[in-house]
Amino acid sequence: MAPKTASRLTLLKETLLLRFFGMAKIPLLYACLPRVTELSEEDCAIEIALNRRTRNHLGSMYFGALCIGADCAGGLMAYRLIRQSGKKVSLVFKDFDARFLKRPTGDVEFRCTQGLEIREFVERVLSGTERQDMSVRITARVPRGEAPDEPVAEFTLTLSLKPQKAL
Repeated sequence: MAPKTASRLTLLKETLLLRFFGMAKIPLLYACLPRVTELSEEDCAIEIALNRRTRNHLGSMYFGALCIGADCAGGLMAYRLIRQSGKKVSLVFKDFDARFLKRPTGDVEFRCTQGLEIREFVERVLSGTERQDMSVRITARVPRGEAPDEPVAEFTLTLSLKPQKAL
């Protein structure tokens, strides 16, 4: 049985929250206008359009925009779970490994399929007091390109969470 994916209204809400967060805290993230296209317990997909802001001088997506997409796809699930818990947690990426495989010449989808592992990780962090790390894998594809199933980039980010002390 396929995992239940979020409704269009939920996807729009998450897209707006992500963009508002970008506008308020990380203007470069906002400039790429990421869009949440899929969200379930197991899966998260973010899309960044190839346009004047995200394109490099060769007509493909700039690697900085690719990194922003990976950041969003890797962090959104953890961020949502933390937000739902009502607790304060410091969320950062400790390191970042990228493999650029092909030039992405269309809109790029960034997908993370570790939702259940991320849920367990966040629950473990919320029950403790120490900073903990987890590797998160993201695959980037051009779904409306010549080879929609072929990855154009693969990313591994180390998600690092630490509960903040209550005042």
